[in-house]
Amino acid sequence: MLPFSPPSLYQTSKCFATHGKMGHLVLNQVPSKSKPWTTFASQDFIHRADLIIPQEVFEMVREALNAPAPQYKRVVMSLADIIEPEFLGKYIKSGSIIMLSEGRMGVDNVFTLRQGILTMYLDKAAYEQTGIVGKPHGAKGDRGLKPRWVVEIDINSASMSPGKKGFNRLVYAAKNALGQPLRWLFYNLADSTPTPDPLVKHNPTTFTVNPSISQNLNTSVPDLKIAVDPNMPKARAKEEFEDISTEFYEWLSLVRLQSPRIQPQDQIDHYLCRYQVPGDNIQEQKLCKISWHGFLPPSWARQMLVDIITTLPSKTWFSLSTTTFSKGLSGDNAECTFLRLPDSGGEYLLWEVKSHE
Repeated sequence: MLPFSPPSLYQTSKCFATHGKMGHLVLNQVPSKSKPWTTFASQDFIHRADLIIPQEVFEMVREALNAPAPQYKRVVMSLADIIEPEFLGKYIKSGSIIMLSEGRMGVDNVFTLRQGILTMYLDKAAYEQTGIVGKPHGAKGDRGLKPRWVVEIDINSASMSPGKKGFNRLVYAAKNALGQPLRWLFYNLADSTPTPDPLVKHNPTTFTVNPSISQNLNTSVPDLKIAVDPNMPKARAKEEFEDISTEFYEWLSLVRLQSPRIQPQDQIDHYLCRYQVPGDNIQEQKLCKISWHGFLPPSWARQMLVDIITTLPSKTWFSLSTTTFSKGLSGDNAECTFLRLPDSGGEYLLWEVKSHE
């Protein structure tokens, strides 16, 4: 009899691929309930973004890059500092900030603040001390791990006003059970800063997310087209699409890594690496990769996608990828990669990688 393998928390991330077509984009009426817009909006805190374009259109994109670079701050605060009246009224109640505390989900007590919703990922001891009702979080079943809990509080709700019972319970938990100071990443979504700024007294450090530009990357580029026979049986067509989308995603990932495996002059021994650029119609082309690293909101990625679509000619292909901060013990990330296909009338491929939490 073969023994069963022990249950594991390390479950594989899943990748969902979508082939769609975008209509004409009107700047003042950007869709909000369809892909790819909903996919970018569903991400919480972006750590990295990569834009890949043909080198010949870089000058067109340069104007978009001349806009003021996004800025975020790193600050040491306790949870009680965040819900004190001045900070609460000028920042949180307006829903104009996002915040992420230090720590690893599944190991440490981690706190996030987005759209006025405070989310607390707690171990059992901290959860019991808070006295606030939450729900189990993480892997289910007997996995030999300590139970974790998640508590979500809408600070914009009527019950979260100073003096109300729900708010007083949160203040008690922040001061007695969760009172330790933490390092936070802070991003102000608003165009202006309140005066006086309640964040100043905590001595924040400001970081500017300037793009890193790599130009004239000599690359072997496959034929970026979805060539699936419409008369093919449905099951076979699905397999064919999965193969094509997987090959394109793998190639784009190697471009993001600036791997030598996609260079035309690459002569790696096939014993060491068997990767080949997919397809038969492979062309040598110079590409440009523009990267951002830091703490960015999904609204920034959405606006970047709008700017690139409206700036580049409709027949030009490009790719925009965003990666969130890692989650869980295994360090998995959520990721979104958008590829507009060339000469296709707005067709695109969208890959959404969802990490296990």
